[in-house]
Amino acid sequence: MNYEFWIAYRYLIARKDRFLALINGVSVLGIAIGVAALIVVIGVMTGFDRDLKDKIVGTTSHMVVERETGVKDPLPLMAKIKTVKGVAAASVFINGNVFLEYGNRAYGLLLRGVDPSVEGTVTKINSYLKGDYAIAQLGEGDVIIGRELARYYDLKLGDMVSLLSPVSGVAGEGWRYKLKVAAIFDSGMYDYDRNLILVHYKKAQEIFNLAGGLVSGIAVKLDNVDAAAQVKEAVIKEVGFSYVVRTWIEQNANFFAALKLEKFAMFVILTLIVLVASFNIISTLIVTVTTKTKDIGILRAIGVPSRSIRRIFTLYGVTLGTVGTLLGLAFGMGISYVLKETQLIKLPQSVYYIDHLPVLIQTGDVIMITVSAILISYLATLYPAARAASLEPVEALRYQ
Repeated sequence: MNYEFWIAYRYLIARKDRFLALINGVSVLGIAIGVAALIVVIGVMTGFDRDLKDKIVGTTSHMVVERETGVKDPLPLMAKIKTVKGVAAASVFINGNVFLEYGNRAYGLLLRGVDPSVEGTVTKINSYLKGDYAIAQLGEGDVIIGRELARYYDLKLGDMVSLLSPVSGVAGEGWRYKLKVAAIFDSGMYDYDRNLILVHYKKAQEIFNLAGGLVSGIAVKLDNVDAAAQVKEAVIKEVGFSYVVRTWIEQNANFFAALKLEKFAMFVILTLIVLVASFNIISTLIVTVTTKTKDIGILRAIGVPSRSIRRIFTLYGVTLGTVGTLLGLAFGMGISYVLKETQLIKLPQSVYYIDHLPVLIQTGDVIMITVSAILISYLATLYPAARAASLEPVEALRYQ
């Protein structure tokens, strides 16, 4: 074994120096706690991002093609959209605001008119519906509501509810519509489960008095959800600039930007914990240099160059940081696994959109955290190692 590694190893294990062993342990533990905290928090933030993304693209389409005045003839437009490479399916939709009235209570929410025959190919709504019900069974006299809305009104399958439209119906026949609760969906997103209802698009045309087959737009499903930006450009070229094309990212741009900023902020804040822990390494090395002044003097006196002394203490400090980082990775990965598999921590959906703490560990995040921690540990060794290397043999041995 190279003598530099051997001496650094002896300082690290410190079998005969309990105080040095203690501060070595404190240094390792500080780095381990910081790294573990980083792993868990970044994993939770990434899990939130992934989980919310899955739920958003599950209840809404990957892309929408709209026009401010509505789409009067949707079939030719859908045919054009389907010719674009990367488009998997398309369906008409109608969006509008209504009041749902049941008993003595009325609640404002979003009504979405869908085509039951193809809606299941555009969104994941069928996986959210309870029981054996499928979206294709939706009739013109039916309504599908979310779990939270059903809980708010204490609604059950087969109950009749009233929808109050902001406009009079076809030919001015009225603005109150009786519909039967045909199914209940549970997306896991509180906002959707509380504020969204689904009806047949023909019923939505009647409710909002949309004559001539007018619809709000076309909902599009993509083969690859992450290629939305590229497919959007191709769709615009195909349908022209008279239509507004928005991807799922653009529809939720502020939300995902906030998540990204929060994840970065948490990384910076928790990296400061590792930075603070690195001061333990500085303190440990300074104490070691002070207590081992005689050893350094003897090494210099027998001809060991200053660069070797610097390398000894650099290896010593980096090893402390590396051991702490590896322990932190083990702790962090273990805690993350437990949180993911057991779902011990439950969350109020009205605040966090989802009902449990999601965790997703990505290789890139782990590598970034590991490299950052080891780099910080290396930087922490520079001053103490330089101080040890600067000691002259005469000065080191004068009072020994």
